[in-house]
Amino acid sequence: MQRPGIPPASTRGAATRTAATRPPAASARVRRVWREYRGVLLFLVLSMGFRSAWADWVQVPTGSMNPTILEGDRVLVDKHSYGLRVPFTLTHLTRGADPARGDIIVFDSPTDGTSLVKRVIAVPGDTVLLAGEQLIVNGVPAHYSAGDTRELDSLLAATRAAAPRVVRETGAGPAHDLLLLPGRGPPPFPGLLTVPAGRYFVLGDSRDNSADSRYIGYVPRRNIVGRATRVVLSLDPEHYYRPRAARWLRPLD
Repeated sequence: MQRPGIPPASTRGAATRTAATRPPAASARVRRVWREYRGVLLFLVLSMGFRSAWADWVQVPTGSMNPTILEGDRVLVDKHSYGLRVPFTLTHLTRGADPARGDIIVFDSPTDGTSLVKRVIAVPGDTVLLAGEQLIVNGVPAHYSAGDTRELDSLLAATRAAAPRVVRETGAGPAHDLLLLPGRGPPPFPGLLTVPAGRYFVLGDSRDNSADSRYIGYVPRRNIVGRATRVVLSLDPEHYYRPRAARWLRPLD
């Protein structure tokens, strides 16, 4: 005879089998979220992979590339020009072109991994020397003339207060403008250097205000993320991030 309050054995067995086959609530929620949002998740993964391996933009927070790149510029980076990489790694799938003198590159610092933007001055096998402010590459001295001063008014107040000069550098590489700070001057240079294989010597266009190869050493080829090609947009950090529309979509040279 069945005791009161206890279900028949057959009923208990059915309930046990049902509980055993019922999926846990957490697993059911995961499957439901995947069904509802898998399109969005796949888009995000593909988007991040594209930005990691093909093209991206970076914000430039410092003035080391003045007057070419200003603080607050968002710069487009072509990440496949020097070879296609496995997303989120430094491993290259294709070789691509090698960086050339004058290229503005984005790379991971060999000292601490910080993302930096500088200009390639010398490539593997080149000799390079800085005699004061004068650049000499492969024995060819650079020449200097008056540069384009239109960007001086867009520099940060602290930089303008240093009475900067804009000069045009030619002869030792592709022509481009530099910013010199007369009150600061360049750091000491160790003498004539020969760039090793697989390494690059880089400088900032603001020669007296840049932590470049004079401080961090040569940049390994595998650390180079891509080539900066143009300013996508620019916001003025000293005036409530007011748009600097004249700089939008400006090519970098």
